[in-house]
Amino acid sequence: MKIFNTLSRKVEKFEPINPPSVGIYTCGPTVYSRAHIGNLRTFVSTDILKRILNFLGYKVSHVMNITDVDDKIIKESKGEKNKQKEITQKYEKLFFDDLKELNIEMPEKTPRATENIQKMVDMIKNMVQKGYAYKTEDGIYFSIQKSKNYGELAGLKNVSGTKIRIKNDKYEKDNPQDFALWKFYDKEDGQIYWDTEIGKGRPGWHIECSAMSTKCLGESFDIHTGGTDLIFPHHTNEIAQSEAVSGERFVKYWVHGGFLNIKENPSAEAEKMSKSIGNVITLDSLKEKNINPLAYRYLTLTSHYRSEMNFSWEALIGAQSALEKLFDFYNEFGKNIGKADKKYVSEFKKLLEDDLAMPEAVALVWKLVKDDSVENEDKKATLLEFDKIFAFGLDKLKKEEIPQEIRKLASERELARKNKEWEKADQIRKKIEILGYELKDTKNGFELKSVK
Repeated sequence: MKIFNTLSRKVEKFEPINPPSVGIYTCGPTVYSRAHIGNLRTFVSTDILKRILNFLGYKVSHVMNITDVDDKIIKESKGEKNKQKEITQKYEKLFFDDLKELNIEMPEKTPRATENIQKMVDMIKNMVQKGYAYKTEDGIYFSIQKSKNYGELAGLKNVSGTKIRIKNDKYEKDNPQDFALWKFYDKEDGQIYWDTEIGKGRPGWHIECSAMSTKCLGESFDIHTGGTDLIFPHHTNEIAQSEAVSGERFVKYWVHGGFLNIKENPSAEAEKMSKSIGNVITLDSLKEKNINPLAYRYLTLTSHYRSEMNFSWEALIGAQSALEKLFDFYNEFGKNIGKADKKYVSEFKKLLEDDLAMPEAVALVWKLVKDDSVENEDKKATLLEFDKIFAFGLDKLKKEEIPQEIRKLASERELARKNKEWEKADQIRKKIEILGYELKDTKNGFELKSVK
């Protein structure tokens, strides 16, 4: 298997540290508001990667954190501890509901930041003792000048120079700063703080992920995933502080997903979907328009995970139509399930191993569906094999039970057509449509489908 490594900026052969085991860490949600579909694209991509590794015979241990304390959460809760818990629990549940709607497998572990404060404190103490971190009047900071190869992941150069400290977690693009590991208590924090041996306060955002990933997967593990917006400063700082503590390479492969862009109107430039801009769409927004969330999963797979993807409602509706056609074909192939076609499975496997070539894999599905040289029952078996990665839920599909009354009307219409009673046939069709069903003529007769 080959995969693009952000650290080396090239496609590399995947060789896990301790095969066949593979450790994956994903930067999870900051649970102060609802995740939008741009966020969810990254989690779909990670799900595909995880499914592929399992498909290829690896044993995956997947960890995804929940950030339940940071600047935004404190601001949202106005420093009230009960309010903080209420907010984070609400949005954590909604996030997990979204994952379920998209058939994203739950990670084996989902640690929360607030449950791992002591691990963070221990790491910070270690960095202070080694001279990588220093104390000021408002917190404990990491000195990037002490870090070997700081900024390599982000391609930063000339990071040495005047020491500038930044307490919050927002950076100007490509502007390296000493960053807060621990923020001493401020009255704006209200009730949200911890009394520890390094002082009363709370952790910085970056140390949270370093603590949770290394606690669950060890000081050096295989894959770290996230969106490209996390490369700097978050992932850059994770590397610096983690390697300062352990003295070992933190992560072997860095896998980042591209942005989801959206146009507010046809004449506007496409912009990254972002809460700070306010141009977000949630999964609930799709359901309100009667769009199956799995249509969005389908849509994400038509673009390579590393490329930027432009969202439009037209494209999403097209994806829903394609997914429904796939469901229809699967059901039309009959009840029997044969054997997966070796040639197609082999071709599919090659695409998976080629840096997750999902657009080509989706195209292969339609090649299979239209291939008359493959028996229908074998098509079903092959599609089920593919669906171990796609996760469109083909194994849960049930052929729709059409009421006897509707079938009788359709048979009457078929007879009217054979007798060339076209007006009567049209009237029966309209009646069927009024009752909420679509009738489609085929070379073998007709098909019925609910449109309710």
